[in-house]
Amino acid sequence: MIHASEHTAGTGTLDTVTVIGTGLIGTSIGLALTRRGVRVHLRDVHAESVRIAEAMGAGTALAPARQTDLAVIAVPPHGVTAALADAQRQRIAVHFTDVASVKASLSAPGSGAGAGWDTSRFVGGHPIAGREHPGPGAARADLFHGKPWILTPTADTSPATTGAAREMVGMCGADAVTMDAEAHDRAIAMTSHLPHLVASLTARMLHSYDQRALGLSGSGLRDFTRIAAGDPDLWTDIIGSNAAALLEALESLQGDLEITRRALGVLAGTMQDGSGREAAYRELLRRLLAEGRSGQSLIPQKYGAQGRVYEKLRVPLTDREGELARLLADVSKCGVNVEDLWIEESADSPTGLAVLLIDGKVTEELARWLENRGRSVLRQTPAGAGTV
Repeated sequence: MIHASEHTAGTGTLDTVTVIGTGLIGTSIGLALTRRGVRVHLRDVHAESVRIAEAMGAGTALAPARQTDLAVIAVPPHGVTAALADAQRQRIAVHFTDVASVKASLSAPGSGAGAGWDTSRFVGGHPIAGREHPGPGAARADLFHGKPWILTPTADTSPATTGAAREMVGMCGADAVTMDAEAHDRAIAMTSHLPHLVASLTARMLHSYDQRALGLSGSGLRDFTRIAAGDPDLWTDIIGSNAAALLEALESLQGDLEITRRALGVLAGTMQDGSGREAAYRELLRRLLAEGRSGQSLIPQKYGAQGRVYEKLRVPLTDREGELARLLADVSKCGVNVEDLWIEESADSPTGLAVLLIDGKVTEELARWLENRGRSVLRQTPAGAGTV
C-alpha cells in the first residue's frame, strides 16, 4: 500500500553523490543534481558511457577524496545486489539507494545479510520516469520533474538513509512516494511491465504482415507500440525480475483474451455456441470495449493534481508556417493554462490536430474564446474526461 506522498525539497545537507551506472536514469540523476550544486562522481563498467555522461555535465569520472553522502545504484535489476554489496564493501558512501523497477527481492527479510550488504543503510527507490531510448545520450536534467519517485524503506532502514534519499529525490524535482515493496511490484507489473510486454508482442506480429499494408498504419499503431522500442536486454531483465507479479497480471488479461476469442469465433462462424447467440456475443464485445473505455478514463491525465478533472480540446491546424505558435498565443490571451499539448494526425487537416489538455473548469471558456477568433474546436465527449 501507499503510505505517503509528498514533494521533498532539499535541506542542503546532501553535498556529494556517487552515481553507479551511467545509463539514461543514472546520467539524468547526475545532470539534475549537478544543476543543484551537488558534486557528482560517476562510475560504470563501461568507460565510454562514463565519458559521455561526463561530457554532458552529469558529473566527474574522478574518484571522490572521501565517502560521498549518498550512492545511487543505477544498474539493471539483476546487477543491483552485487553492485550494492561491492559499493558498501568499498565504503563508497554513507547511504545507498537504487533505481530498479523491481523492489521486493531487495526488501525481503534477510536479503542484505545473505548478499553481504547492510540493510540499515539502503532504501529501495524507483523513479517513475524514462524514455524509449536508452543510454547516457538520451539523458535529461528535467526527466524526473513533477514525477513520482517510489521509496520502499523497510523496518531495518535508518531514518537518516531514507532522509538522504528523499533529499536527492527533491533535488531531482520529483515527488517522494513511500510504498511497500511487494505492493510496488504488483502496481508496476500492471502499469508498466504488462503494457510493455503487450506492446512488444503486438509489434512482433508486424513482421508477418505485408509491408505495403503497414504503410496504411495511423497514429494509433505507432502510439500503442511506441514503448516496444525499449532495449530488449534491459526489458528481459526487468520482466524476468518481476515474473511473479507480471504473471498474475498476464493471466488476468489472458482470461479476457479467451472470452474475446470465443466471441469473435462465434461471430466469424468458426465456433458454434447455439443458434441466435450472435447478438449476445456482440453485446459481450461491446461491454468489454465499454469497460476498457471507462478503465482508460481512470488513468491520471497529469500527475500531481489530485481531484482535478482535465478535458481535451482538439483544434485543427492548417499548414501555414507558425500556425501552432499563433494558436498558443491565442490561448495565452485568454489567460488559460495549458497543462499538456500534443499533435495528432487528422484526415481533415494536412498538419493535424493540436490537442490541448485543459482544466475542466475553464474548458468551455477557452473553446468559446477560440471559436470567436475563427478557430474550429472539437470538444471531447464527457466519457473521455480524465480525473486526476
